[in-house]
Amino acid sequence: MSRWWRSTIRVRLTLLYAIAFLFAGLVLIALMYIYFGQSLEQHAARRAATTEQLAADFVGETGHDNGKVKQLHEALRVQFQQDRDDTMRAMIAWSLASLAVVGLLAGGLGWLLAGRALHPLQRVIATARRVADRSLHERIALTGPDDEIKDLADTFDAMLERLDRSFDGQRRFVANASHELRTPLTINRTLIQVALDAPDTPESTQRLGATLLEVNERNERLIDGLLVLATSDAQLTEHSRVDLADLAHQTVDLSGDAARDARVDIRTSLTPAPVTGDPVLLERLVHNLIDNAVRYNLTEDGWVSITTGTTDGHGYLTVANTGPAIPLDEVSGLFEPFRRLAATDRLIDPHVAPPDRGAGLGLSIVRSVAHAHHGHVHARPRPDGGLTIHVRIPTTPPANGAADKTPTGRRADQ
Repeated sequence: MSRWWRSTIRVRLTLLYAIAFLFAGLVLIALMYIYFGQSLEQHAARRAATTEQLAADFVGETGHDNGKVKQLHEALRVQFQQDRDDTMRAMIAWSLASLAVVGLLAGGLGWLLAGRALHPLQRVIATARRVADRSLHERIALTGPDDEIKDLADTFDAMLERLDRSFDGQRRFVANASHELRTPLTINRTLIQVALDAPDTPESTQRLGATLLEVNERNERLIDGLLVLATSDAQLTEHSRVDLADLAHQTVDLSGDAARDARVDIRTSLTPAPVTGDPVLLERLVHNLIDNAVRYNLTEDGWVSITTGTTDGHGYLTVANTGPAIPLDEVSGLFEPFRRLAATDRLIDPHVAPPDRGAGLGLSIVRSVAHAHHGHVHARPRPDGGLTIHVRIPTTPPANGAADKTPTGRRADQ
């Protein structure tokens, strides 16, 4: 349906105004019809009485035949009634025709008045769209009468002010956390490595040091994942042309050793899939998908299928893998932060030590990065086990900053 005929507030106000005008006009016509009908009835009765009196006087003075005079009087009375009925029909016809014409004019006038009254609301909507697409620093600052629309604009400005302070605080927290959390872990890793490199370090201490390094590495990955998750949830600051096929090819090259060690065959069908976005975040999205597909797989005859391409103005990346069977009702929950399959389900190495397990942020980051790029993700379990994960990102971001309207499925974090 076109925008002109969309059921907007302006259309509804115009229709309500036109209906109220037509209803008031019909009531006025009905009242006028009753009034004129009674007035004409009384006028016809007076004329008939006057004519009868004149006829009686004429008969008395001239001696003419009274029967003919009565016939003439009755003919005049019928003519008076016919004139009354014709006048009433003409009046109702012209009144309805005039009401229809004036009703159309009133509808047009109502459309103009409704547009003028709702113009401040359009300003609120336009500002909200710009804020969603750019930054939270802009304000509506609506001027005019102190009415409901100005109250709405002021409330929206107050909400933007609170959100702006909140996001500024979040950005400062991310920056501080990046320094405060990484620094001690880097120091710990350096100290442990120095201790392990000492030639006289006992074997038991070396085993303890190796375990501590694994724990330290896992904490570094956890902090890195949390920081990326916080960054991907924020507004994008960089928009570059990125090809998902190139990112997938690079990630496959980097994951080749891990896939061979896990005895997982990687199959690719990569066609150009250019999109616009943050190259670092998109690279992390592709890496997380392929890394999870390799990690959660079978110990024998496992495979990962990677496909890229474009369709309907979107670049897409599809990653499918063999692996443990996942119930359909658990797929959406696996996409929440810190949600993952049990340790025994990481089938490439079911005896892996807990410190080497993922933090459960992989596909949470994938979903956040996709949404930040106005895209969506969808996951469905394969009948033979494993998942098929499909990511779609617009080739060009929407001009108004609106998110992709395509229905989305909540993804699962393997």
